[in-house]
Formats: sequence, structure tokens, C-alpha cells
Amino acid sequence: MLPQIPTNRQRAMRHGGAKIALLVFTALIAGSGWYGYDLYKARQKQVSPDSLIVSEVTEAPFDHTIIEQGEIESSSNTEVVCEIRSRGNTGTPILWVIDEGARVKKGDKLVELDSSNLEMELKEDRIEVITAEANLATADALLEQATISRQEYLEGIYLTEEKAILSEIAVAEQELRKAQLALQSSERLVAKGLVNALQLDADKFALANTRNQLEAAQGRLRVLQELTKRKMLVQYDSDIDAAKANLSAAEEKLLEERTELQEIQDQIKMCVMTAPTDGVVVHANKYSSRGGNAEFVVEAGAVIRERQAIIRLPDPTRMQVRCKVNESRITLLRKGMAAKIRIDALPDMVLKGHVAKVNRYAEPGSWFSSSIKEYGVVIEIVDPPEVIRTGMTAAVEIFVEQLPQAIQVPIQAIYEHDKKMFALVQTGKQSFETRQVQIAATNDTMASITSGLEVGDQAVLNLREHLSLMDLPEIVVEDNSDMVALAPKPPVTITADAEPETDVNRDAVSEPTSTRTRRGEGKPGPGAGKNQPENPAA
Repeated sequence: MLPQIPTNRQRAMRHGGAKIALLVFTALIAGSGWYGYDLYKARQKQVSPDSLIVSEVTEAPFDHTIIEQGEIESSSNTEVVCEIRSRGNTGTPILWVIDEGARVKKGDKLVELDSSNLEMELKEDRIEVITAEANLATADALLEQATISRQEYLEGIYLTEEKAILSEIAVAEQELRKAQLALQSSERLVAKGLVNALQLDADKFALANTRNQLEAAQGRLRVLQELTKRKMLVQYDSDIDAAKANLSAAEEKLLEERTELQEIQDQIKMCVMTAPTDGVVVHANKYSSRGGNAEFVVEAGAVIRERQAIIRLPDPTRMQVRCKVNESRITLLRKGMAAKIRIDALPDMVLKGHVAKVNRYAEPGSWFSSSIKEYGVVIEIVDPPEVIRTGMTAAVEIFVEQLPQAIQVPIQAIYEHDKKMFALVQTGKQSFETRQVQIAATNDTMASITSGLEVGDQAVLNLREHLSLMDLPEIVVEDNSDMVALAPKPPVTITADAEPETDVNRDAVSEPTSTRTRRGEGKPGPGAGKNQPENPAA
């Protein structure tokens, strides 16, 4: 028998029946889902009293404090530094150093440095001093020789030459008188006819010759007295000045060599360092800020640089704690604030102090904590006992503010949501109320409340386990639409077949090409970029 083929009407009726069954089944599932959700919420509201940890809101004195870890040190440290001059890029090795923690008296030996290089320089400097002394003696002899030469010229050579010329002048004057008398005699004899005219001419020439000799001698005397003497004095004075300059240079050189020799001797003595005061020895070790590794350790064989500290002798009567405070709390600290100090090595001891210094600039960060900014704070200890030592770890509690009466609750009862603070108050056995609170200050255990809680309220402490009991407001998304005007305009890409920009499609042109392509195929139309439904018929 052939199977009966259903008609179209039968198919439609079957299809409609299937749709109705599907809708009924969906409604049943949704109803059961809502019912299960309500049942779940109801079960969440039914909280076991044993699972709740509540604390009563109280009113009592409140201390707003900041607690940080630090290290004890002395504010007055007598440092023993290396005073050996650096020669090149190398320092001075340590031969021996006293143990750290040893108590020393004034004058006790602390450090011994290597002086072998200084001993070699000492020998060279001694030779330089001897050479400088010889040069000084030579320069002194040259000065004395130049002084004697000048005196020799003035008192010997010059006078001798002057007297010789004066003698020539005297002889020339005498010969001139003789020639004049002879000429006069010849003139009388010629007049009488006793002598011929030739003799008269000879006497005239003789008179002229003696007159020329006299004038020549007088000229040489004048040149000697006015020019030659001055020229020779200039030369001798120049020689004396040069000899004095050489002598001064030799003296300075000798003084320099002797000073350097004395410095080398002093440096050799400073290779053995002694304690300037009584105290306890602390090695000036240096540690890297990148991981706590030691950069320099004071020990035998270590190379020390000039002016580098080797030993510190702290003053036990002036102790302080140096700590670092996070940048979020550094603005709360002021100089003079009171503080309590607890030392890890002495748990039963509580010391008092006050803030002595708050640095204005952050401490150098390490490679591991480059993004964390911390500021150095120094707390001076009042009347420090002798049992504390430098390097001990201490916990510092700085009192920022002390309120005589304040509503307060444990900090576990505060929950932050959307940059606001909330607390859950138990109003009944199974009833709770979520309240927004305002916090004035906090310390390590309590929070001071200005509004939102009253004295006697029962605040839930274990909020993380019962967040379902809190009615928290929805998180408001911050409106940043005003930042769009500050953003740079995206570049506009206009293709060859693009239509020219008009007032109608200006909004579409201002959008990126990729955006316009995603919103519609082909060229952007006048309505491109507006929120329009894809299918208007729908």
C-alpha cells in the first residue's frame, strides 16, 4: 500500500502546531529560570549568623598614623676617609682593616693602606730636590757674576777709558797751544823776512791738525759719557734681571720639589689611619640600589679612591631612623610630627622621636621598582639608649593627626566601589543596609568616619564573602565627549572618482575612508555616517 502524501493544508497545520508547542516550551523554561533566580536571591539573603563577622561602630580617640620600616643610623658620624691622592684611574689598595663592630679609643689603628708606590715616588722626589738645589746655586752665582760685571764696568773699564780720553784731550790742548805759539812766531819772522812763506803754511797745517785731534778726543769723551756708558749699563742691568728671574725660578722649583717631597712623606704617614675619636667601628660599605648587591666592601685587598669613606664612627647620643614613604602619603608629613619607634631586635622597647626632615625630591629608583616613587624621611630619636646600634631595623609610627573623639570602624568594614566608600550595616537578624560613608583618615587598623555610620551600628567586616548582600549603585561611565574636540582630525583620502565636497556630504567626507567603506558599499551618499536602519522596510 502506498504511503499517503499529506496535503499542503495538513503540512501548515502541523507546522503551526509545532510553533505553538515551541512557544509553550520556551515560556515554561523562562518561568522556571526566573523562579530559580528568585529562589537563588532569596537563599542569598538568608545568611547564616555564624558566617558574619560584625563590629560595632564606636567613638573614641583616634590616631591618624603612618607606619614605615626604616634603618637606624647616627646623625653625627665621624668618617675616616682616604686622603691618598689618586694617580690616574687606580686607587690605593687596603692592606689591613680593623673588624667591624670593634670599640676603639682615640689614636687606635684602624686602616693600613699600601704605600709601595709612594715609596718609589719619594725616592724620585728626593733626586728632584737635589737637582733643584744645584740649579738654585748656579742661578745665584750667575746673578752675583752679573752684578760684579756691572760694578766692574762702572768702577774699572769706564773710568779707565774716560781718563785715557781726558789725557788725550790734555795732550791735544797742549799741542794746540804750541801750534798757536809756533804760528804766531812764524808770522812775526815772515814779516821780518827771516822765514819764508812755506814755514808759515806748515805751522798753519800743524795748528789745524792739533785742533782736529782735540775735537776728536772731546767727541770720544762725549760719546763715552752719554752713549756708551748708558748702552753698557742697559746690557748689564738686563743680565742682572735675567739672572734674578732664573734665580727666582730656581727657588720656586726647589720650593715646589720640597713641598711635593713633604706631601709624599705626609701621604706615606696617612697610609696608617687612626681613630680621631672614641667609638664603634662601622665599615662604609656601599650597596647597589638595583638589588641590594654590594658595590664596595671594606676588606683587605679592596681598592679605595681618594676622599672615599672607609670607616664611620657614629655618635651613639645622636641617633635617627631613615625610612622611605610612598608618594601617596608623603604630602601628609610635616617636620616636627611626633613618632614612635619600635626596634625589631628589641621588641619590648618603644622609643619616642619626631620628624626631622622630609625630602622634597624622590629617592633614586632601582631597576625593579622604577615606577614606584618614594621620598626619604628622617626621624630623630629622643634620648636614644646605648643598646641600639646603627643598621638595626625599626618600625616608625608617625602621628599625622590625633583626634580626641572620632567615630571609627575597622578598615575591613569599608568597601570601595566606583571611587566611593561603602559599608554594610546589619539592621536585623536577616536584614542589611548598604551605606555610603565619608572617611576622614585611616591608620593600620581603624578608619575615622565623618558621615554614613553612627555609634552603635553593626558593620560587617567580611564584606568580600557577602558582596551579594550589598546594594551597590551602578558604575557611571565617565563622559569624555568633550575630549573629541581636542583630538587631531583624521586624514581625508579622496579617490579619483570621489564626488567634490559639498555642504551636504561634508560629514561623510570628514570620516575616514575605511569607516565609510564599512558602513556602505560604493560611494558615500549624503546620509553616510548617520545612524539609519539598514532595512527601512523592517
